[in-house]
Amino acid sequence: MDLYEHTTPIEPYIIRYDSDLKAVNYFYGPMPKGWNFRENAAPSPEQIDRLLAVDEDYISKLEEFDYGKLHTNGQVDFILLNRKIKKHQEELKRSLATYNRLESYLPFAEIILKLEQTRRRGHAVVGKEVATSFEQASALIKREIAGLEGKPAMEPNDVKYLADLVASLQKRLTSSFDFYNGYDPMFTWWVPKSYETLQDNLVLYKAAIEAKGDWKVFDDGSNIGGQPIGKTAMNSMLRDEMIAYNTDELLKIADKEWQWCVSELLKASREMGFGDDWKAAQEKVKNSYVPEGGQPDLINELYDRAQSFIKTNKLMNIPSLADETWGMVMMTPERQLVNPFFTGGREISISYPTNTMTYDQKMMSMRGNNPHFSLGTVQHELNPGHHLQYFMNQRYKPYREQNFNTPFWTEGWTLYWELLLYRMGFAKTPEERIGVLFWRMHRCARIIFSIKFHSGEWTPQQCIDYLVDQVGHEPANAHGEVKRSFEGSYDPLYQLAYMIGGLQLLSISDELVGSGKMTYEDFHDRVIKENYMPMEMLRAILTNQKLEPNHQSKWKFYNFN
Repeated sequence: MDLYEHTTPIEPYIIRYDSDLKAVNYFYGPMPKGWNFRENAAPSPEQIDRLLAVDEDYISKLEEFDYGKLHTNGQVDFILLNRKIKKHQEELKRSLATYNRLESYLPFAEIILKLEQTRRRGHAVVGKEVATSFEQASALIKREIAGLEGKPAMEPNDVKYLADLVASLQKRLTSSFDFYNGYDPMFTWWVPKSYETLQDNLVLYKAAIEAKGDWKVFDDGSNIGGQPIGKTAMNSMLRDEMIAYNTDELLKIADKEWQWCVSELLKASREMGFGDDWKAAQEKVKNSYVPEGGQPDLINELYDRAQSFIKTNKLMNIPSLADETWGMVMMTPERQLVNPFFTGGREISISYPTNTMTYDQKMMSMRGNNPHFSLGTVQHELNPGHHLQYFMNQRYKPYREQNFNTPFWTEGWTLYWELLLYRMGFAKTPEERIGVLFWRMHRCARIIFSIKFHSGEWTPQQCIDYLVDQVGHEPANAHGEVKRSFEGSYDPLYQLAYMIGGLQLLSISDELVGSGKMTYEDFHDRVIKENYMPMEMLRAILTNQKLEPNHQSKWKFYNFN
């Protein structure tokens, strides 16, 4: 066994850094009742200062490390850890600056935080004094609530920050109260009623703060909320993800890929007898849906077909246990409102009509999940896609998944397989090609509507209309796609990461497999075992580059010619 297939000399620093952050957050965060349990909560200023000290310590450790003795794989870990620490530092400093700027909204916070400091080592308290301090905190909250009435609307980011801090204070207050209550007789006699009042007031204050937010819910007919972040912020996020293109350049990539999709759709449409009306050909494809209750059988059939194609063409050796242990669940109607297509990971979650849906909802779900649309995405969700990622990431360099997670690798690997299989003729009939091209065009559209929305050029309804009119989405499915993109937990780059990450990996594949330096089997085995990282760093490992410790993204992977 090759040791460096599983580790590098930097791994101990990555593991220790992550563990040290967890130790600080455990000790300086709320500790609810229970054994070895910690709740996530917004950090206090004291906690931030301690985390910053950890960051400084590890920056010093890396500065002292003999970088020159590292091979490329170790250099990549060094670069990624160094970038992670410095980014964490910047985030903490911004958070502390925001706290200092908004501290006047939290005049009661110190009362709760001071008790928490006492509680950490179980120091004795005077019950009457605690109750008195809680009454003072409640009075301060009431004053703040009254003062909010005359103040103008607040920036959403400030509102979220304050609301998260109030929620954090609630957890810290509960942690302290639960420690003493029932154990300290005088605390138990004096404090409970004042504690209940303070908790009630914190709930009221959090709601009052959230009501002051200038939340953007678009009145364009979509009833979808979201906050455009602007091109400058998106370009900064792209640099953080080691993408050496700006938003304008990504739009050019999307446009070129879009035009390629159109040319392929026209070929398929003509073969089907629809001439240049590819939308009419697509409409026929949509109506090929399987009968009610038949979608699980279809998934199994498409999965087996993809695995056979991969084996026949010697594309990858998929572990037999990974092939054996993927699961299947049916998606709830509620989740289908924002996830109109099946999703995957350890299992495939099937999106198909249930009895509680309206007639129109059922038809849109069946049409949108027809066999030809599903052909290109079953292996995206299972093997060699997300399920195989889940399987292999736990077995090879798992520290990278925990520390260097990026959607450009997560979704790039799975989208790459769609691109590769199409190139190799996996979609045999024109109907199948139209089905696979629907998704490829959809991924181009994700780049376009993500950038257009976040640059302030399009509203959510314009994004929905674009998906319906230009890609061929069912209206409900398009609404769900846009809703989860802007209201869900996805960051602004996530949806564009599919196509961009896939094109990055395809470029590396063409460079190494296309030149005869590696076989597909060897290439895919190496890639999946390297685990999460920016694609530029993956390329550096596979091509054995020598990197500078302060490496900045510069790889131009796309050919515009």
